[in-house]
Amino acid sequence: MARATFTFPAGFLWGSATASHQVEGNNTNNDWYAWEQIPGKIINGDKSGKACDWWNGRRWRDDFDRAHETYQNAHRFSIEWSRVQPEADRWDESAIDRYREMLLGLKERDMVSMVTLFHFSSPLWFVEMGGWENEAAVGLFEAYVRRTVSALKAHCNLWVTINEPNVYAVGGWMAGGFPPGKNDVKLGMRVLANLAKGHAAAYRAIHELQPDAKVGVAHNHRGFVAADYNPLTRLVVNKLDQGYNLVFAETLRSGKFDGIYLKEDIPQAKDTQDFVGLNYYTRDLVKFDLMKANDQFSRRFFAKDAEVSHTGFIANDPEGFKQSIKWAAEYGLPVYITENGVEDPDDGFRRLYLLEHLLAMWHMINHNKQVKGYFHWSQVDNFEWERGWTQRFGLWGLDPATQQRIRRPSVDLYSDICRTNSITSEAVEKWAPEVYSRIYPGRSSG
Repeated sequence: MARATFTFPAGFLWGSATASHQVEGNNTNNDWYAWEQIPGKIINGDKSGKACDWWNGRRWRDDFDRAHETYQNAHRFSIEWSRVQPEADRWDESAIDRYREMLLGLKERDMVSMVTLFHFSSPLWFVEMGGWENEAAVGLFEAYVRRTVSALKAHCNLWVTINEPNVYAVGGWMAGGFPPGKNDVKLGMRVLANLAKGHAAAYRAIHELQPDAKVGVAHNHRGFVAADYNPLTRLVVNKLDQGYNLVFAETLRSGKFDGIYLKEDIPQAKDTQDFVGLNYYTRDLVKFDLMKANDQFSRRFFAKDAEVSHTGFIANDPEGFKQSIKWAAEYGLPVYITENGVEDPDDGFRRLYLLEHLLAMWHMINHNKQVKGYFHWSQVDNFEWERGWTQRFGLWGLDPATQQRIRRPSVDLYSDICRTNSITSEAVEKWAPEVYSRIYPGRSSG
């Protein structure tokens, strides 16, 4: 039997990631809560409800304990803007105190904090004045960032300004599955441009308040691969890549926004990343399809023999992960994997996906890519936006009715990786023997 140990660099961050609306519960003052009340917007009519009960029940303490006890040395979570600023002219210091308590909780557990300042959910008052469609959003976001970072900077110096701006703009303004549920590409591009301006303002504000801070964006990168040699397929692949993966990230490099129907100079956004956050889940095969005008004449699919997740949402594609890391590394900055994971209530597929993706990441590190940390999505099952409770991404399972956490085998597999800072044949043999031959193919000579 082949045996080997794949060791990661010293000081590597191993953690998991969460987002406020998905775990806190009883977030009743934001646009996602309002969206949940509209019939047909969430699968099965699911509601976030208590979510993972982090706010009222303070169950973040137990989840942080579980993370620490299983050797995670970092955690990424988000601040809920609607709690910190519940009304346009009112700040809630008790909410800021709660987030300070969480940061201190991580510090007490010797865990590094990475804090996201905007992760999809917006205060109702902000939405009512136009949200990110309105360029006034830039100044409002900067004010919120200044207030929050001023209060919390003593306990955190890794900041993500915005989570997945491309997903947010597409979901809310181009595909309609996120609030406000619009289908207007031009408006979606305006939102994306305003998000770039908001990020730039936040970046400069954070560095003014905390010069040694490291500030970035969590980019969702989804590879698009031509499924045939049709020149029209290549054309639509390039358009998808530009419109989805490149437009926002390139604005932060060049200060020039080059979106569909919208081109604009945003010089203040140039060189406003200290690291690249990468969220990767899967990638798509693409063909030109004349009948898909609303999808830029593209048909996206997984290969027929692809291993796919419980609902067919994600294909196991570690080669796509390599290509996404390569893309992120081209910006010449340190890279953090700010999200990676798969929905799998039975936990067999997750262990295969986790191991093969971490091995892909190890290979890229050994090709001199500056990957500094990995945050698994997610620590515990949570409310998955428009998909409600139908998808289970947690290392730990959750019964939302009882708030019981269920220890999945992936907890112990990931714990061993975090503890040893490596993938060992012993850990794979113990916690995922069914995939051993895929991680260690062939036979040893001994």
